[in-house]
Amino acid sequence: MAVSADQLAELVAEVGAENVLLDPASTEAYRFDWCRFPGAGVPCAVVRPRTPAQVQAAVRWAARHGIPIVPRGAGTGLAGGANAIEGGLTISLERMTAIEIDPATRTATVEPGALNVDVKRAAAEHGLFYPPDPSSFEICSIGGNIATNAGGLCCVKYGVTTDYILGLDVVLADGRLITLGGKRVKDVAGLSLMKLFVGSEGTLGIVVGATLRLVPAPPPASTLVALFATVASAADAVVAMGRTLRPSLVEFMDQRAVNIVEDFTAMGLDRSAGGLLIVRSDAPGAAREEEMAAIEAVCTAHGATECYRNDDPAEGEAFLAARRAFFPATEALGSLLVEDVGVPVPRLPELLAGIADIARRHDTDIPVVAHAGDGNTHPNLIFDGGDAGARERAEAAFAEIMALAIALGGTITGEHGVGRAKIGSLAAQLGPDAMDVTRAIKSALDPAGLLNPGAAI
Repeated sequence: MAVSADQLAELVAEVGAENVLLDPASTEAYRFDWCRFPGAGVPCAVVRPRTPAQVQAAVRWAARHGIPIVPRGAGTGLAGGANAIEGGLTISLERMTAIEIDPATRTATVEPGALNVDVKRAAAEHGLFYPPDPSSFEICSIGGNIATNAGGLCCVKYGVTTDYILGLDVVLADGRLITLGGKRVKDVAGLSLMKLFVGSEGTLGIVVGATLRLVPAPPPASTLVALFATVASAADAVVAMGRTLRPSLVEFMDQRAVNIVEDFTAMGLDRSAGGLLIVRSDAPGAAREEEMAAIEAVCTAHGATECYRNDDPAEGEAFLAARRAFFPATEALGSLLVEDVGVPVPRLPELLAGIADIARRHDTDIPVVAHAGDGNTHPNLIFDGGDAGARERAEAAFAEIMALAIALGGTITGEHGVGRAKIGSLAAQLGPDAMDVTRAIKSALDPAGLLNPGAAI
């Protein structure tokens, strides 16, 4: 359905001309998220609200005219969840960035456009810590983190976004604004509606505010980098660690990933390592020394060829910078399909071996990094986008990796979301009955199906 000039004029009048982009040159930047999954349309308009009331006005306008809505954060998503819909309305929350820290309740009240890094910095000024730590923490927004229930490097010890959500303000599909939860640690009044919106990828409502739980800042961390001759030995060390230890971070890079990052950053990484683990402990006082010694002992027992320990937090951050550089480094190598599959930690060796086999059989370059401590892997499939055969092989490998994860008792997405890139595999994981329940919830909250259609559900 084409949107008329009169309808657009109505939108401008209700939301404010300064908050609406209409010309294609301006709206082009809002068509794709980071993964640039194909099939994005051209929106009829992009609304960039500054207040919840403006979000409500835009949603009511869209509901009145039957126009689909794509909510958008910072555009760093990796599953096509913020791809624009042809003729639809994109609502970008990028200008709603307020952050307020309440040290007495150890909470942060934030707007959805606030960047993860800015929440961390604001909390740190009060000796507090916001743990969810996506690799893109410097450029991703809290609203996007909530939409995908983002995790990141520290979640092996500290949990994921949902573990830090105490309250949400949500605009529903009909424009109503509801407030859920608040600055209280315990609250079991009514159904857990708040948790329903976390991870819903903008399909049930649009988050316009959040109350986040903060924790006391942890002590400075020590870092161990362990090199292994093979992926299998590194994965076995991760499994063994998980039985008795609780490090604050356990990251994995295979040899191809190490070399891609070294080409990109020239940080002096050992290109010959078959697998590399970065492990951190932020335990207090003498407990950190004990935990680091135990971590090193596990790595050595499982074949680590070398272990480097560093107690300087700044130098430890340099190793994490190398790990975080993986995604931008791969972006320069060709077209990408970004995977995000996870399995129970004891099945991690099988998953990594299976991915390597899929790469060989489909003749596709698939370097792997992982939040190994919780079994969440990020294989990036790199291919020549101009070669139809290469794309077909990559897409087949992409689907097989998801099927492998499901077969191992895992998931098609640990933290990036289903978006549009993985929608075809969701039913295989959830099964028909859970899909029926999912669709019923969607229908109850968005009966016209206008909120981010084609994504997540």
